[in-house]
Amino acid sequence: MKILALDTSTEYCSVALAMGGECLERHVLAGQRHSHMILSMVAEALATAGMALSALDGIAFGEGPGSFTGLRIGCGVAQGLAFAHDIPVAGIGTLLALAEAVAAPRVIAGLDARMGEMYHAAFERGATAWRTVSPPSLCLATQAPLVDGSGWVGCGSAFRTYRDALGARLGSHLAAVREEASPHAAAIARLAEPIFRRGEGVPAWEARPLYVRDRVALKTHERGVA
Repeated sequence: MKILALDTSTEYCSVALAMGGECLERHVLAGQRHSHMILSMVAEALATAGMALSALDGIAFGEGPGSFTGLRIGCGVAQGLAFAHDIPVAGIGTLLALAEAVAAPRVIAGLDARMGEMYHAAFERGATAWRTVSPPSLCLATQAPLVDGSGWVGCGSAFRTYRDALGARLGSHLAAVREEASPHAAAIARLAEPIFRRGEGVPAWEARPLYVRDRVALKTHERGVA
């Protein structure tokens, strides 16, 4: 199965081309240059593999949560590429992709959502798939959902930005922290493969970002500005 995966949900821009047991991936710090980089990265991956876009079995993208602009770019590019050749599309949660990238048995995934908040989810790896312990949500680090037991690995930018608050909140539940971890396109490709194999990809026009937060700015009175 040949799957193109991409993620622009964080400050990284990530593209992967999975072909059976082989995966070509490029994962670079893009800042705010995702829209300038993503299509050339896709073209580079396809050229390296000697593959035409029409040969793909599916296109997967990081659906969110994450940067609002980044999510729109990722979804829009996936839709545009898929529409031209009637290729099915699958949106993959970025917090789940973060857990897949870390590959620990128990993962608390957290991305910095700005404005003092974080995107949070917790997952446990089962025999064949991840089990959601705490679904994706938006919360203050001081109010992050608690988990049962120990051996959890905390990962993602929220654990860098809110290190002390999350350490105090989660305490002995945490066995390790991977604050440098981010969602990878290769992880998105792995998670998308069974979806495409089951024929559960959707037409390009049905793809949607998953924002979780419904706005990106505080009103003046909410910021405490006179």
